[in-house]
Order: sequence, then structure tokens, then C-alpha cells
Amino acid sequence: MGAIRIDITRLHETWMEVLFPRQLDAGHVLGKWQPETSAETLGYYLWALVGLPLVLVGYPLLLIGYGTRFYAGKLDSAATRLGVIGVVLLSVVVWGALSVAASFQFGDAGQFSLAAEGFLAVLAASVVATVAAALAILFGRVGGRATSVLLAYPAAMTALFLPPVVAALFVPTLQQTIFPASEELAITILDEILFVGGLNEIIRNQFTLEGTGYVLMWLSLSVPLGWFLGGLVALADFIRPKDE
Repeated sequence: MGAIRIDITRLHETWMEVLFPRQLDAGHVLGKWQPETSAETLGYYLWALVGLPLVLVGYPLLLIGYGTRFYAGKLDSAATRLGVIGVVLLSVVVWGALSVAASFQFGDAGQFSLAAEGFLAVLAASVVATVAAALAILFGRVGGRATSVLLAYPAAMTALFLPPVVAALFVPTLQQTIFPASEELAITILDEILFVGGLNEIIRNQFTLEGTGYVLMWLSLSVPLGWFLGGLVALADFIRPKDE
């Protein structure tokens, strides 16, 4: 409960510092700024009231940031032990086996075009996943909050999301789970988020969600999701640094 109180206080003080100076960690500098005139007092407390619902919404997101930071640390620790070369070799072995399996699976279909399309899809995805995993590690090693949020997290999301979706292209049991769930997610995003300006209808007319379309869908989702999670981790680092 003490940690929750500290987190909420820091979130609200961060909000207050957008307009008013020396609100966050004021005890370590010149003391907390206080309003002096009636106008300053009115503005100060109105801004504080506006921030309350934002803090209530922001705190669950902060908890997601804590969880993401924890599991990202686990993945980073494993990647550190393997090294960039080790991660690349592991990815090449796994995706190489997947590509061989895809060649046999699509080859049994009796249609050369289907076999070629399926094999190339898996092969292309293997290259993307391997490169994404390597880039995630390299960007993470560069350091810096902006590099991590803008580059490392999207690359990591791509490396995590792509393999099961591509595997579902030729594994029927995975298709029954991943493809319907992906289609429901796509419908929700189009109808609830991308309806502004008829963007959802444009996407529906231009793209068909089948085959490699599922791969492209998850590739397009991994980047903004990486930015979102990376931003939450940056917020978690700001509100509660790792050493605390």
C-alpha cells in the first residue's frame, strides 16, 4: 500500500509539473512551489482536479509498464547470455527447420504456385524474425530511452509475434486458434479505432485478411504496440526507478 501511495503521488506530481514548477521531488531542490495569488490558487487546484481522473487511468497502465519491464529484463538477461551471434544462430536453426517443414507441407498440396508461395512466406518471415531479434538486442545495447522505445521494443515485438502467425500458415491446429482470433482483433480495430474518415472501409477494400495477410497484419501491429509498451516502461522507470 505504501508503494501504491508513492506511485500515485508521483504520477499526480508529474501531472502538476506540466504547468507548475518544482512539484516533483521538490524536497531535493528548492522546496515545493506554492501559489500566492488567488488566480494562481484557483488554477493550481483546478489543474489538480483535472489530473485526478487521468491518474486513475494512468495507474493501471503504469502497472502494465512494471510487468513489461520485468519480463523484458528476463528476455534481455537471456539474450545477454546468448549474445547477438547466439540469438541469430538460434533463430536461424529454428526458422530453418520451420522453412524445411513448410516446403514439405506446401509441396504436398500438388500445386506449384501454392508450394512456392507458402515456402517463400515462411522463408521471408524467418529472415524478418531473425533480423528483428538481432536488431532488438543491438538497439537495447545502444542504450538511451528514445532508442529503446522507438526501435528496440518494436523490433522485439516483431520477433515475438511473427513466429506463431507464420507457423499457422501451414499448421492446421494453429490456424484454428490464431486466424479466427486475428480476424476478430482486426474487426475490432477497424470498427472501434480506425473508423474515423472511413479509414476502415479503405483498408477493407484494399487488403484481404488471408494467408500472408495475417503476417502483414501482425507486422503492422508490432510497431505501435512496441512504442506503447516501451512508453509504459519509460513511465515505470521514471515513476519508480529500478534501484527502488
